[in-house]
Amino acid sequence: MSAAIQIRLGGYGPPETSFSRALKFIGDRLEADFGSDVMVKYVWNIMDLGYLGKDILWLVESGLLSAGYQSTSYLTGRVPELGFIDLPFLFENNGHARANMDGALGDHMTAKIEAQCNYRILGYFENGFRHISNRLRGVRSPADLAGMTIRVLPSAVHEKTFAALGAQPRQMDLTEAIDGVIDGTLDAQENPFANTVTYGVHRHHAYHTMSGHFYLLRPLFANAAQFDGWPEDLQRAFAKGTQEAVAFQRDLAEAEAVDARRAIEDAGGEIAELSQAELAAFAAAVAPMLDAARTVYGAGMFELMEGKP
Repeated sequence: MSAAIQIRLGGYGPPETSFSRALKFIGDRLEADFGSDVMVKYVWNIMDLGYLGKDILWLVESGLLSAGYQSTSYLTGRVPELGFIDLPFLFENNGHARANMDGALGDHMTAKIEAQCNYRILGYFENGFRHISNRLRGVRSPADLAGMTIRVLPSAVHEKTFAALGAQPRQMDLTEAIDGVIDGTLDAQENPFANTVTYGVHRHHAYHTMSGHFYLLRPLFANAAQFDGWPEDLQRAFAKGTQEAVAFQRDLAEAEAVDARRAIEDAGGEIAELSQAELAAFAAAVAPMLDAARTVYGAGMFELMEGKP
């Protein structure tokens, strides 16, 4: 390499989050391997610069950022197959979800994304299982959600899920959702505990329910034209660094979940741990969606899974 190759890594969270630390992990590996031949720059939180969380998609696709991460739900409009992994109660636990996204199901989704977008998908960070928080009342059954406005990601599957549970779902970008939580125009939201704390929602919502209704991922995607234009040794190093960073981030995410729960409790939040019977009531309310998915996505999608739901 003659002139230094600038690699711009971006996200939408503070530098101490597992996602930001994973980006730094990749950058550190590249700088250690290539020295002055690369120049790594970071934009930890694009929202600090006035962007919406969803803008990370076009910032990478246009090449303004070399790589970034975002929840797969934001791409369901362009890649309908991603709606499959948005289905409620699809994965049993972290291990089950990771095995699938690191296996045939993840390979299938990667191919679908890359066919529709100017991305190279290099790995899947863990956003984890999502839980409900709200400002009104404790939630232990679908009936408790009746009439409650709740922010959901831009996913038709997520919207249908909470409509089936009796809530009033609103598809909103993260930036808009935070504003709604703060000013009280939004009753509820759903996120992993770590996100709920990172974005300060726990300071406004007293009630938290460990529903674990969705498991979400944040793929690390690079601008395809930039990535393909790098020397092959840099491409290999970036891909290898990402795989190591995925394992690193997943470990951090588990610790973050524990710390975030403590932060919610320290803020006076009430956390409802649901019994198996209570969880079963939520699953039963949305079970028709899994049945319909075999028609929408085809039985073959389920056959890609390591263990069928």
